Amino acid sequence: MAARPARYRPAQNRPAQHLPSAPQPRRVVVTGNRVAPTAVDTTVVVPTFNESANVAPLVERLGVALRGRSAEVLFVDDSTDGTPAEVARVAATADLPVRVLHREGDERVGGLAGAVSAGIAASDSDFVLVMDGDLQHPPEMVPELRDAADDVDLAVASRYGGGGDSSGLSSVYRRWVSSGSTALAQACFPRRVGRVCTDPMTGFFCFRRSAVDPSRLRPRGFKILLEILARHDLRVRELPFTFADRVAGESKASWRNGVQFAYQMLGLRMGRMTRFAAVGALGTLVNLAVMALLVRSGAGYVAAAVGAAEVSILHNFLLQERFVFRDVRDGPNSWSRRLAQHLAFNNAEALVRLPFLVLLVETWHVWALLAQAVTLAVAFVARFLFVSRVVYRPRRPRWAARTTRQHAEV
Repeated sequence: MAARPARYRPAQNRPAQHLPSAPQPRRVVVTGNRVAPTAVDTTVVVPTFNESANVAPLVERLGVALRGRSAEVLFVDDSTDGTPAEVARVAATADLPVRVLHREGDERVGGLAGAVSAGIAASDSDFVLVMDGDLQHPPEMVPELRDAADDVDLAVASRYGGGGDSSGLSSVYRRWVSSGSTALAQACFPRRVGRVCTDPMTGFFCFRRSAVDPSRLRPRGFKILLEILARHDLRVRELPFTFADRVAGESKASWRNGVQFAYQMLGLRMGRMTRFAAVGALGTLVNLAVMALLVRSGAGYVAAAVGAAEVSILHNFLLQERFVFRDVRDGPNSWSRRLAQHLAFNNAEALVRLPFLVLLVETWHVWALLAQAVTLAVAFVARFLFVSRVVYRPRRPRWAARTTRQHAEV
């Protein structure tokens, strides 16, 4: 039996339509021996921006990996260098059909996600496989990723599941940002993302066209997979892989990606975090009111802050049960266990906040109630992540658990 490429482990398509937010570019360059999209089993969509040095090795390795399969490669190119010409040169002798959709100026809508959406619209295959053009996604894994999608809706190559490895990220900072963004996405979408996908930030995945409605996507920024997961209820299989080092060219990651991610999260279904914030804001008012009442009754501000914290912690738990996490209360934790975890974390968090409260009041002479409000606001994200990921963690579907066991040793 042939060895499996890289590392492997777990986690649809009517005729293509153009997205409202990703209009068909006016100028389309077609290369290779294809003059129009032709029905094939799989279209490998490769969004590129100034990746001319990686085109030839990528196409060569894909040609070997996909030999004997019904597949094509579609570059969706936003480059300002010679990448389109390099694709044309390579396509002339490639082992499989290669096309390029070159977008210019205001045609470059939606960033990388918009490029992927344009590629989906320009293909008519049964399956669409998306990968980066910088060789950090191993082409040799493409056939397995495609085959993994046969009996599910979406197959995802994960850097964090099973034997996955994210060491190809160029710095510790990027790894922290990637892990933090993943945790936030899973917390905001515990059912559609959290319970089925360990790496919603990856750009290496394959989906069945019939399972994904392109008109529901609002491509922006870099994270098109997160859009797909958050807007559809999909069966997902994950295959762990090693995220390789960049071979040539420069990384396109920058602080702007963080801004785009924040914008994308706000544009997606943020109802849970919004409700959590509303409950937290009401809890803050309760906290401050109780603290003010206790201070007026003669208690010191530290004792008053502790008493107010206990009241607001219980208040927030009861409202979260009713209005924020009602739909995910069927997870593995019972009501009493959720209450115990909620109390334990929030009391620990209150103890951590207390020294900062004292510092603000005693050293910087900030009004006690204002200092309390500041510390509560700073701790908001930590509370949301813990409550979403631990207290109300969803029960993993049985089919997903079976998938995990099947691939645990691969």
